[in-house]
Amino acid sequence: MILAIWLRRPILALVLGAIAGLLLLGPQAALGGFAEISLRVMQDETIGWLILVCGSFGALIALLVRTGGALAFGRAALKLAKGRRSSLLMTCVLGLVIFVDDYLNALTVGETMKRVTDRFKVSREMLAYVVDSTAAPVCVLVPLSTWAVFFGGLLESNGIAAAGQGIGVYMQAIPYMFYAWLSVMLVVLVAAGLFPAIGPMRKAEMLARHGSAGAMHVAELSVEAVEQELAEADKNSGRLHNFIVPLLLLVGFTVYFDIDVWMGMLATLALMVPFYLVQGLMPLDEMLEQMMEGFKTMLPAIGTVIAAFIFKDVCDQLLLPQYVVESLKPYMTAQLLPALVFVAMALLAFATGSSWGIFAVTIPIVMPLAYALDANIPLVIGALLSASAFGSQACFYSDSTVLAAQGSGCNLISHALTQLPYTLIAAALAFVGFLLIA
Repeated sequence: MILAIWLRRPILALVLGAIAGLLLLGPQAALGGFAEISLRVMQDETIGWLILVCGSFGALIALLVRTGGALAFGRAALKLAKGRRSSLLMTCVLGLVIFVDDYLNALTVGETMKRVTDRFKVSREMLAYVVDSTAAPVCVLVPLSTWAVFFGGLLESNGIAAAGQGIGVYMQAIPYMFYAWLSVMLVVLVAAGLFPAIGPMRKAEMLARHGSAGAMHVAELSVEAVEQELAEADKNSGRLHNFIVPLLLLVGFTVYFDIDVWMGMLATLALMVPFYLVQGLMPLDEMLEQMMEGFKTMLPAIGTVIAAFIFKDVCDQLLLPQYVVESLKPYMTAQLLPALVFVAMALLAFATGSSWGIFAVTIPIVMPLAYALDANIPLVIGALLSASAFGSQACFYSDSTVLAAQGSGCNLISHALTQLPYTLIAAALAFVGFLLIA
């Protein structure tokens, strides 16, 4: 974590952290261990899925921009957004609408809204924070999302819910997912201007208002550049339907294929390529070239997530989750369990960047303890899911954080540092909530 902040190179920091962990396991086998883990991660189905989804999303975004659809949407949105507040509230609403998957949300909302918020000199860090706060925290609250499907399956496989009842048990815990509720409420207050920009976010907002990109290194922030792009959309026959139709198809197909973003993306691209060809927007060879360029833009995000998976694998070998839970067992009572579970799992998810994998390991440990102590089971599940949402949003190299920064055109470390105070406020309030309710 220190290296990530200091070097501002999260991939290098994660690789060095993994190597340090392997040296602790055994200096003689560190190199071979790193090679073995790297190969195992690259063979992981999740990583393959992630590469395909992120890369194809980059390809789709490239088509949306090249056909003028994205910029036409920007011009249409400017008619509704009259200032900073309304542009950020529009971003919140769009994030709430695309609730089926946090990856889909993080990539779509930022790419959709960044030209609109640029027009009103909103920093890319603020945009990325709004996007990230309506990704995992929203998805975890909706029983039709990929989060509900995954965790519902975990509850069934661990005997906490009967076969076919995983989603039902998950829904009982939704009222107790305090971090997710508080995070969504806080971002709405920030977007509405009812809660001030604080810490590093205040500095980023000041820089943006004075026409500086700050730490973002994005060349398209000036109002003149945005207006020029919007004018080019008109010249290139940019039409709003060339933006709206692909996104509606993507969300619709994702839901149709049982919340499978990859299947949704394949079906969308299969229809959109001929759709653009029929309009004569560009020849097929140029379209394929644009798609390849779009795929390339996602490589930094893909590389960061791969490095995070390697780091997480090393942490699992060090038995870090088991060590933390076993260390806290003597202090756990039915009243303290939800709060302690939230803090311990939040720290683990923050440190490892694993908002899903860490819980596949810890649920078999935590839930039997909850039953033994006669604790409130929905409350404990809510604490686990709250910790997962916190880790997904707050961790500097979690997949959701990486993709929110990528979609918003923001430097990853700048995004992570500027949103951290807000995530900590929501986490502190959630901790108090778990203590009071228990």
